[in-house]
Amino acid sequence: MRKQLHEENRLSWNEATKAHNSHKGNQAKFFREGGNTLFPEEKELLGNITGLSVVHLQCNAGQDTLSLARLGAVVTGVDISDEAIAFAQKLSEESEISANFYRADLFDWLEETANKSELFDIVFSSYGAICWISNLSVWAKGIAAILKSGGRLVVVEFHPVAMLFDWDWSHKFPYFSDGKPLTWEDGISDYVAISNQGLALSEYETGIENFRNSYRSHEFQWGIGEIVTALLQAGLTVEVLQEYPYSNGCKLFEQMREAPGRQWFPPEDVPNLPLMYGIVARKR
Repeated sequence: MRKQLHEENRLSWNEATKAHNSHKGNQAKFFREGGNTLFPEEKELLGNITGLSVVHLQCNAGQDTLSLARLGAVVTGVDISDEAIAFAQKLSEESEISANFYRADLFDWLEETANKSELFDIVFSSYGAICWISNLSVWAKGIAAILKSGGRLVVVEFHPVAMLFDWDWSHKFPYFSDGKPLTWEDGISDYVAISNQGLALSEYETGIENFRNSYRSHEFQWGIGEIVTALLQAGLTVEVLQEYPYSNGCKLFEQMREAPGRQWFPPEDVPNLPLMYGIVARKR
């Protein structure tokens, strides 16, 4: 499972999460006033989740997890970052939205949950999660093991094609990486500051400035074919594979154009390309 890389990612996420949340203002107030961080794309793929058990894998600081609960689901959030889970638990209490949060390496949690025969109606994964998965096959089989019969995996993610480009739109990174990690010596960035209002819950706050991460991070580039194949081999049936020509919330590259609904499109002189995708896969 390359646990040493996971551990370095945990440390890097701990630092980055502090910076990210410093820009988002009074988040408990945002939720108490009825706020919801989910975009239309994930709401459409999820459908009506009232009363359903949902686990949000790699939930980060819990904003989307609490938004799922706000839609009526019984929600569990899991993340490797101590800082993220501590923040999520506090936000749940202060916003008065009920959710369970666990700090764990994802692979450990999937194995332990399967061993307890705990099952969910929906497994949810979104926005910058799959790039941290070091073994797609184990991930997919772990998800299948905790889904009820008829349960669904719902994924909304940044497209691997978009990950080929550097900030200046130059083609820098490979599409096929054979599972080899891409190591960032400067660690996880303050992408909330880069996206500004696109990822703030209400008014953007300056917060931590000139953030520098002390811990490096390791990502994994998985192609669409590899992801879908892993799900199929785990026994899941892919019902939806949707691609989108924009990114939600996050400004991925320079000179991107922001459209209504916090959608980011390429500059006018860059031909369109898939920047996000959605998957719904069902356990029969």
